Amino acid sequence: MENNDILVRLRYALDIKDIDMAEMFKLGGGELTKEETVEILTKETIENEADDTEEIVYQMRCDNRMLESFLNGFILFNRGPQESKPGQPDRPPFTIKSHASVNNVVLKKIKIALQLTSDDIIEIIGEAGVTITKGELSALLRKEGHKNYKECGDKYLRNFLKGLALRNRV
Repeated sequence: MENNDILVRLRYALDIKDIDMAEMFKLGGGELTKEETVEILTKETIENEADDTEEIVYQMRCDNRMLESFLNGFILFNRGPQESKPGQPDRPPFTIKSHASVNNVVLKKIKIALQLTSDDIIEIIGEAGVTITKGELSALLRKEGHKNYKECGDKYLRNFLKGLALRNRV
């Protein structure tokens, strides 16, 4: 999944307003205005006259750093700031190392922001029609590099966001 798609689906699932999304970007260290936030969420159609095809792209591309700053801001927006301990950095380090780890990080950070348990996540994914065991979920939530780490495929993240929408918008 593209980072823009993740933001659009999360925004829809949790009914987040544009102004709140811009605030979440700021809380996470991103410097985006409300207008730029809208551009990240807006698709446009580009026509290729050479072969009469159409391509749908977002007005502004969301890179991994922007996505993670949004997710960090999402956590702060929902849970409030955490008192930092002596010697601890003010902002958490960026954990998205490669495009392959994006889905895992998104799943972990949404879990933290919404204070979900593993059982909640299993139930949410189940509402979308997909079953996942506790062991599989545990592997998805592990730190990259751990021996039991498993890459989170688009299927799980897509259905998790779909389940959130079903749970919160009905």
